Amino acid sequence: MPSIRALASELKVDAMAIYYYFKNKETLLEAITTSLISDMYQPVKSDDWQSELLRLSKNYLETLDKYDGLLKTLLTMKSDSPAAIFTARFREIIQVLALDEKKEGVFLDLLIDYLHGFSLAKSCDTSSILSINDIDVPMTLMFKGVTAN
Repeated sequence: MPSIRALASELKVDAMAIYYYFKNKETLLEAITTSLISDMYQPVKSDDWQSELLRLSKNYLETLDKYDGLLKTLLTMKSDSPAAIFTARFREIIQVLALDEKKEGVFLDLLIDYLHGFSLAKSCDTSSILSINDIDVPMTLMFKGVTAN
């Protein structure tokens, strides 16, 4: 992320115009990342929670892949606004499972850790062997674990 002054110069606006809306670089970065995450897949109400969650997960990975440095930015941000958007969509999808709070939290943590690890591995894959569709089988396994008694 460039400095506010460099960004203003690139946009051909006065830096004070940016500071009028954003008190510092961190709030600008939060607004940008929140906007990017907000543009992700919006789940539809469905009993097929697995397809919906897979679709959300793939769209999340596509977003991370599209914007270089977004994963690092998300992981180092002090704000949880972007994470709250993903979490709300996740909860909307899995509400049909009626998981208790602890299981829901573990499922979310496992999913996010997996997606971030996959995104990191994909960003290091110079041979382009990894595809977003490669998450299908591991995600199915995760889904079976969540629904097992």
